[in-house]
Order: sequence, then C-alpha cells, then structure tokens
Amino acid sequence: MPNTLIVGIDVSSQSLVVRFMDQDGNGPSKSFSTSNDLEGADKLISDIIAYALKIEASSIKIGMESTSNYAWHLHLHLASSPELLNFNPLFYVLNPSVVKGFKKTYTHLPKTDDVDAFVIADCIRFGRVKPSNLPDFRYAALQRLTRFRYHLIQNLTKEKNRALNLIYLKFSSYVADNPFSDTFGKASTSLIERFTPDEIASMPIENIVDFICSEGNNRLKDPIEIAKKLKSLANRAYRLDPNLADSVELTLTMSLENIRFLENQLKKLDKEIEKQLKAFSHTLQTVPGIGPVIAAGIIAEIGDIHRFTNEAALAKFAGLVWNKYQSGNFNAEDTSLAKCGNFYLRYYLVEAANLLRMHVDEYTAFYYKKYKEVNKHQHKRALILTARKAVRLVFALLSKGQIYRPGGGIANT
Repeated sequence: MPNTLIVGIDVSSQSLVVRFMDQDGNGPSKSFSTSNDLEGADKLISDIIAYALKIEASSIKIGMESTSNYAWHLHLHLASSPELLNFNPLFYVLNPSVVKGFKKTYTHLPKTDDVDAFVIADCIRFGRVKPSNLPDFRYAALQRLTRFRYHLIQNLTKEKNRALNLIYLKFSSYVADNPFSDTFGKASTSLIERFTPDEIASMPIENIVDFICSEGNNRLKDPIEIAKKLKSLANRAYRLDPNLADSVELTLTMSLENIRFLENQLKKLDKEIEKQLKAFSHTLQTVPGIGPVIAAGIIAEIGDIHRFTNEAALAKFAGLVWNKYQSGNFNAEDTSLAKCGNFYLRYYLVEAANLLRMHVDEYTAFYYKKYKEVNKHQHKRALILTARKAVRLVFALLSKGQIYRPGGGIANT
C-alpha cells in the first residue's frame, strides 16, 4: 500500500524544527533542527528525500505555520525543488490559529518547538486542512504596498490622537470647537504651533485674518468668522502652567512633524499603488466612490477570484461572518463577528462600504436601516453589515467581468 511522508516544520527567523511521521502517525520520536536559510533548506530537502525513500513513500505532505514572513522563502524553495517533485509534494501553510485550535485536542502539551512541529504534522495527517497554492507574485507585489499602507494609516491615526492630546494641553477649547474644517490642515497646524491662547486673544482680528489666509493659501471660507471664533476660543481656554509650556511646545511640534512626514509618505505610496494597479484588469472602480487605492487593497488580498466558489466563501475568507450560538431550542439573536479571516481584506472592504454609503443610494438606505435597528454601536454595526453586503457586489464584479451601472446594479461588459 502506498505510504505518505508527512513533514511538520516549526519556523522561526533563524531555525527550522522538523518532525517526520507517516500516514499512521509513526515516525522518529524526536524532531531535528536546521538553519532557516538556503543551506539549511537544502539540507532539509536531502533529509526529507532520504526518509521518504526509507519508508517507501510515494507522496509527501509538508506543513508549516504562516508566521510573519519566516515561512515565505522556505515554502517557495521547497516547492521549486526538482527532487521533491518526484514525490508529488503538497504544501500546507497553516494559519497559527488553526494549529493552536488543533493542539487543544491534546492534554497538557508543553509549548516547545519540538511539540509544535509534531502538532503541525499531525494536523495535516488528520486531513482537515487544505493544501496551499504558491503565491501569485503579481498580487504579492501589490499586497506588500497595500498592507504597508494599512499600517501607515494606523500609525498616522495614533500620531494624530497623540497630537490632539497635546493640542488640548496647549489650547484646551480648540480641540472640541475647532473653527477649521481640518484640525491638521496647514492653516490650523501653523496657527497652533505659532501662537499661544494668550497671544491669539490679544491679537487684532486683522492680523489673525492675514495669518490664516496666508497659511491657507487664500482658500478658507469666511476667514473673518474663523478669526472671531479663534479669539473667542482663546479667551475661554485654560492657561497652561509655565513649567509645562516648553515641554508641550516641543513635543507638539515634533508630533506635527511626524504627521506631515507620514502624510507625505502616504501620498507617495498611493501613487505607487495606483501605478501598479494598472497591470490588473478589473471593474471595481466603476462603482461610485471606489478609487484605485481601495480597489487595490481588495484585489491584492483576494488574488484570483476564481479561488472562491461563491460570495459566501469570499465573505468567510474576509472574516465577515458571525458566530452562531444554538443549544436545544435556543438560538441567540445577538451574535458577534467571528474573529477569523483576512483582516487586511476586511479593512479594505469596510473602507469600501463607508464610501458606498456616501455615494450609492442603495447602500445609503441599507446602512441607515441597519443603523436604526439597535441602540448600541450603531455606526460600527451598520458599517460591518454594509461591508458584508458589498462582498456580493465585489464578487460579481470580479468573477464575471461585470461593471457597475448606476441605478441598475451591475451589467455585463
């Protein structure tokens, strides 16, 4: 009877801990390790082939966790090995949560690399996981950019929150009742960096108007009203203790410099994303509000849409599914979003949903319908449900080559 060699690999930045077993779970009682580099990977290939020949295996299954990028090079190197191709290898790059969940079927297992390699191999042996395809480098290249953009946005948001706390210390009434449309616009930040509330309160209205018009490139609407509002806010603001003033001034200036730097980086990144997106044929941008950056984020994470049998499978991949709780005749109505799936794709779908609710009547009506159904977390819940609805549209556009037709949904190209 043909035998299968199963290889479990616990991957770290510097080493690979490897465990062999056959389809019945038998094999060496201990794991072995090698370096996570080209030399170590070649040695691993030799060891795999030697053991496969020893047990007369006709096929090989190799599994590892998708931990950071540490498994990336190893997966590609093993998959390109001519020697391993003779054994019809299948590769499994497993989500760590899958391995963690499978490990719970054992009692009192320690957390060691040796045990983890065994659990990975045994998880594959039980056959409840699917083989992983090799990455498509066209999508992978775009993915590096869109994922970096996600983290850049998170950093920018954190830095703006930090700056708002510092602005409150310097000019307490400014944060809650800012007369500028954008707190972090050029006119607003120039004013808050340059002047204290005392200085603004004592300045003539004309001087404030001249300053904000100059810094706002004469694009501000009704600068006189803005200047009057600023003087009113300055008179109402708490005064900062002089012992704290210098520290707040310095840290606020540095925080605003960080924001300007991150925003400049974001502009450069968005241009490159838009440039690379042109290599992909898609119709997502036919939907009002969906621009190249959001479209790229969705496309990069989905990859080949034909990997998904239907929109429900795509929603599950994105983690836009809800936990079910049922016991006997009881079915819970209030359930939480499942903590699983590709959170980068979920992020870009939610961003798309936010744009759809502002530009497409159908999604606006759906959003507000869901918003009014509950009293808590209204916006967050309605937006997530709108994103789930948007999955159907995304799937249709990408899988059938359809375009969006205003007022009529979608149409064939």
